[in-house]
Amino acid sequence: MPFCSFTTTQGFITSNPIRAVRSASTLPAAEILSRKRWIVDIREKAWEIHLILTIGRRDDRPPRHSGVIRVTHWITAFCFFALLLSGIEIIISHPRFYWGETGTVLTQPLFQLPIPSSRKLVPTGYNYVLPDQNGWSRALHFQAAWITVLTGALYVVAGLLTRHFWQHMVPTKADGSWGAPLSGFIKPFRRTRPDAAEATSYNGLQRLTYLAVIFVLFPLVIWSGLAMSLAFEAACTSCVVLLGGRQSARTIHLFVAAALVLFLFVHVVMVWRAGFWNRTGAMITGRLDLRKERS
Repeated sequence: MPFCSFTTTQGFITSNPIRAVRSASTLPAAEILSRKRWIVDIREKAWEIHLILTIGRRDDRPPRHSGVIRVTHWITAFCFFALLLSGIEIIISHPRFYWGETGTVLTQPLFQLPIPSSRKLVPTGYNYVLPDQNGWSRALHFQAAWITVLTGALYVVAGLLTRHFWQHMVPTKADGSWGAPLSGFIKPFRRTRPDAAEATSYNGLQRLTYLAVIFVLFPLVIWSGLAMSLAFEAACTSCVVLLGGRQSARTIHLFVAAALVLFLFVHVVMVWRAGFWNRTGAMITGRLDLRKERS
């Protein structure tokens, strides 16, 4: 069934087909055939536009990520960069780390980062002080942290309800060997594109890594971050004691954050090697173009 019944006569479009036939009868056969093809092309394009506007464009690309995964992924990504930026500013205000409950400028630190501080009273060995950005950085860190916690809670609940973790992240029997994770790490550096099965699912290394990040590193960085709060210590003293004290929690927080930054760097490199724009597009649209994966 054609989408429109418009025809042409003398170079113009008309809705009267009888008039168009009478006028076109005086034209050469080649020109009539050319105009008929032009009309068919217009009708086909109009029908395609009609389908797009009414029922949407047909997409044969296989689904890769659900809407919840995509939304929580990008919210977490933006919040992580905010946490990283504000965390660096907080560290600059006091780049000395301790172990135990207390730690001051008069206490021997467990270790000290070789960077200048933004506070004069903090001994760093440098003869100058950086601008103090501790105010806005702490406020941003606190706000971004809570957004990350709520987003992570939504992701975990959705993953449990949809069995996402069981279907896509629990290692399979094929991932049980030691060579499977190593192969998943080396393959992108060999300029080898993943096959269709790997392109639409996680390999063994990805499964193990994502499980560790979601259920070990993120909970630990949240726990250690809360343990630095005096209010949290008063409400749940045992949670702080288990980490060794407030200053121990701060030191643990630093190392876990560094592990997350390392994960982010490796994750971006792996995505880049596997096809950055196609994989990033899949995290936006939810679908993966296998033709680009094989190219």
